[in-house]
Amino acid sequence: MLHTREIVQKLWDAQGYGNLAVWDDGTTAVIAPGESPQKGGKAPLAIFKPIPLVAGFSMLDFALHDPGLLEHIETTIREAGGEIEQD
Repeated sequence: MLHTREIVQKLWDAQGYGNLAVWDDGTTAVIAPGESPQKGGKAPLAIFKPIPLVAGFSMLDFALHDPGLLEHIETTIREAGGEIEQD
């Protein structure tokens, strides 16, 4: 099961390093823009671009509690067929 705030934390940490790929087993990886990674032959559920999502927040805590950001991440994962919950 994926957890929304864990993904927000990883997005925050990935700023300036690349995009964040998220697989249905909960694993993530920072990848280069345009890269199409696979793990065990499976493509990620989603690839998030950290800077547009979290760079506007002055502190991580604000991003972790922003309802719009949390909803965007959850909707993206669910629409891709994954399961996610807020932690």
